[in-house]
Amino acid sequence: MAKFISGDRVVDVTTLQARAERAASGLKALGVGPGDVVALFLRNDFCFFEASLAAGLIGAYPTPVNWHGTPGEARYVFEDCGAKAIVIHADLLRGVESALPAGVPVLVAATPTEIVQAYGVDPVAATTPAGRTDWDSWVDSQPPFAAAALEPPGSIIYTSGTTGHPKGVRRNPPTPGEATFSRELLLKGFGFGTRANDLGSVVTVMVGPMYHSAPNAYGLLAARIGATVILEPRFDPEELLQMIERYKVTHLHMVPIMFNRLLRLPDEVKSRYDLSSLEFVVHAAAPVSPPIKRAMIEWWGPVIHEYYGSTETSMVVGCTSEEWLAHPGTVGKPIGQAEILILDKEGKALPVSEIGEVVARNRHIPDFTYQGDDEKRRAAEKAGLIAPGDVGYLDADGYLYLCDRAKDMIISGGANIYPAEIEAELHKMPGVADCAVFGVPDEEFGEAVCAFVQPSPGVELTERDVRSYLREQIAGYKVPKTVHFREDLPREDSGKIFKRKLRDPFWAGLGRSI
Repeated sequence: MAKFISGDRVVDVTTLQARAERAASGLKALGVGPGDVVALFLRNDFCFFEASLAAGLIGAYPTPVNWHGTPGEARYVFEDCGAKAIVIHADLLRGVESALPAGVPVLVAATPTEIVQAYGVDPVAATTPAGRTDWDSWVDSQPPFAAAALEPPGSIIYTSGTTGHPKGVRRNPPTPGEATFSRELLLKGFGFGTRANDLGSVVTVMVGPMYHSAPNAYGLLAARIGATVILEPRFDPEELLQMIERYKVTHLHMVPIMFNRLLRLPDEVKSRYDLSSLEFVVHAAAPVSPPIKRAMIEWWGPVIHEYYGSTETSMVVGCTSEEWLAHPGTVGKPIGQAEILILDKEGKALPVSEIGEVVARNRHIPDFTYQGDDEKRRAAEKAGLIAPGDVGYLDADGYLYLCDRAKDMIISGGANIYPAEIEAELHKMPGVADCAVFGVPDEEFGEAVCAFVQPSPGVELTERDVRSYLREQIAGYKVPKTVHFREDLPREDSGKIFKRKLRDPFWAGLGRSI
């Protein structure tokens, strides 16, 4: 029987589904209904799946919140999404207790042993505090779900915006046709269709955090098809190989930084494990170096697949190993009913091989808006399609290649980071006259955050000063890896910092600009 596995804990799919149904009864009793939001401040755990599935049963939106965030960042999302209930791990509660909105029910899940060990959590902090509602006890006390299940509207995923505040992508409740199309698109894109007649035999490992869009969609679909889902508390390359062999893993969803870490293992370690069970390994979310991808295909065989899309567009292109080897560097060609155009600065479609802004859409999935900001949604649309913010071109065979980004987004290890947010905090730092933040090449993470700082006259700042200050203001993964100081920063005639002059030398000679 298919099951969920995390450390030494095992629960069969039927039991987890029954708990999700009881949780749905409980959420409904708390006043959560169709169109409402249940916020999840959780690491990957059984309760993440239970709460997400429960919300979907009553037509509510599960909304995962990046648990790396500061209390201020968490508070913004809790308030912006209008959470009607919050589910949170016990050790994380202590860090953001001051950010919890008044009057919102909070359900606290004890932090399991495997997560305690992986993150060095204080065991005392892992238990539900006195006076708080314990998730497991609360679920056990709820009656079986008696209402008709509604079509899940999907998760609201918060993706950072160029203004510094994240924006929540909220899809309309799907029509029956849209629900069917979306499911088929994801089944194909994630490779579950390779076992279309026996979806329950799929075995996968969740190696990415489910507060991100792609792992969230992947993990919840795996749960809904009855797959065996193994949770890895924290990615470890050799541990993943062990899991593949031990559980005969068939499917994986990864990001390129994981490929880098796997390939760095000694040859004797890489050859130690039987990986022959793998059928479909898909990656996305960040640029991948062609030599890295080629090495993975040589090692694991032609089971490596790629797709490209965004939280707003869902998947729009994909490619197999064979297609990529025939078109090195591509991210794929249209899948499903996707439409893709390359636009010039005037918004006119460009011909084959000409570089411009990438716009795309899968019209048969539910439309979306940004939580509380319909105007921003309208601004994202160009030529009737959606602009994810990338620059690229299509070849004569219809394959898409990415060359740059129209926006300044940095993708580091699969995480989206926007320089504007970091720059806004740096401008508040005493002694900083001006600054510029952008991405630079990084062998392990694809890109790393780099900052150039112009100190105020007579002020001396160090890299340690800047990084220490920012660690108090923003999540750690957004803190610049390197900080450079200049008396003057290059500027355009308008006075705006000429960021490209600072950035280009880092990318020179690499044959790519992202």
